[in-house]
Amino acid sequence: MRELMTGAQAIVRGAIDSGCDFFAGYPITPATDILLYMIRELPKLGGTAIQAEDEIASMGFCIGAAMTGKRVLTATSGPGISLYSENIGLAIMGEVPMVIVDVQRMGPATGGATTVGQGDIQFLRWGTSGGYPVIVLSPTNVPECYNLTCRACDLAERFRVPVFLATDKETALTLVTVDEDELIPFPVRKRVFASDHTDFIPYRTTSSNQIPPFSPFGGAHILRFTTSTHDEHGQLTKNPAKVRQLNERLENKVAAYVDEISLVKKDLESGADILIISFGVTSLAAAEAVQAARRAGKHVSLMTIYSLWPVPEKEIRAAIDGVRKIIVPELNLGQYRLEVERIAPDGVQVLGVNRVDGELISPEEILEKGGLL
Repeated sequence: MRELMTGAQAIVRGAIDSGCDFFAGYPITPATDILLYMIRELPKLGGTAIQAEDEIASMGFCIGAAMTGKRVLTATSGPGISLYSENIGLAIMGEVPMVIVDVQRMGPATGGATTVGQGDIQFLRWGTSGGYPVIVLSPTNVPECYNLTCRACDLAERFRVPVFLATDKETALTLVTVDEDELIPFPVRKRVFASDHTDFIPYRTTSSNQIPPFSPFGGAHILRFTTSTHDEHGQLTKNPAKVRQLNERLENKVAAYVDEISLVKKDLESGADILIISFGVTSLAAAEAVQAARRAGKHVSLMTIYSLWPVPEKEIRAAIDGVRKIIVPELNLGQYRLEVERIAPDGVQVLGVNRVDGELISPEEILEKGGLL
C-alpha cells in the first residue's frame, strides 16, 4: 500500500509504533507539525501530549516523565535547541532516555524560519557543558524518518542518554508518496529495571562503561536525581575518585559502543578515486550525482552517514581507503567536513560543497566540485 506522508508524520508514527507514550513540545517552525500530530494521535492510545509554555518546560516535562517510566519524545528547531541546552545537560547527567527531534532550519538565531538548513550538526554534539557524548541520527528521506525514529527510541533505552534525530525543514514538511513496506519498525528493547529490593543503589555499576538499571517507579527505593556531580547514591560529591568514575563512565558508556551505534550505507565502486560522503537531505543530490558520473564512465563511490555522532570513524576510514579526493556536501559552512578532514590520511583532498542561502545543493554542484562534469 502507498500513501502520502510527510517526514513529520513518519516521525510521529515511528515514535508511537515504538511505544512512545509521552510528548511535550512548544510550537516552532518547522517542527510544529510533530507537536500537532502528537496532540492529535497520542491521546487516542492512552498517551499524553502537552503543549508546554516554552521549550525549557518541554524538556523538563519530558525528563520528569522519562524518569517515571514513560517513553518520551520532544521536537523543536535550532532556536529551541538553544533553550533545551541546559536540560540536555541534566538529561546527560541524570542518564535520562529520551528522543529529541531537531527539524533544522537556517540560522543563526531566528534565521530563516521557513528555510532549509543543516547548521545544527556540531551544535547537537557540543551544545551543552562538559562535552559528554550524545547520539545523533540523521534521516535522508521520509521512510527513514520513521525507521530512524524507531532506532532512536531503542538507542535511548539502550544507553540511557538523549538521542537526537537531526532532520530538516524539507524532509519534515514535504508531502511524498511512501510505500508502507519501506516503513520498517525497529524492535525497541524494554527498559532495564533493578529488582525491587532495599539495597538498590541508583548509579551503582561494576564497569566503566556500564549503564545502571532503573528503579521501578513507585517502589520502595529512595532516589536522588540531580544535575550536579554525584556518587553512586546520587549524593553530591567532590571526591576526586568518585568524580572521575562518574565522568569517565558518562563518556565510556557511549564511546565504547561506537561500532554498535554506527549506521552507514555504502555504495563503493572498485577503483574509484573519488568518494562522496553525505548525510540528511543532501544525500539525495549526492546519489543523483554519483549515478550521473557513473553513466559518464567515471568511477565514484558514495557513503551515506546516518549516525553522525558518535562519528563512525572505522566505517569512514574503510571507505576512504584508496581514494584521492573526498567531497562533503552539506547545507552549512562545512561542519561535518571537519570530522572527515580529521579522519582522512595525508594526501587525501577533502572538499566541501556548501550552501547557506536557503537553496538545496544540486547534483551538478557536487559534480563540478569533484571535476566530474
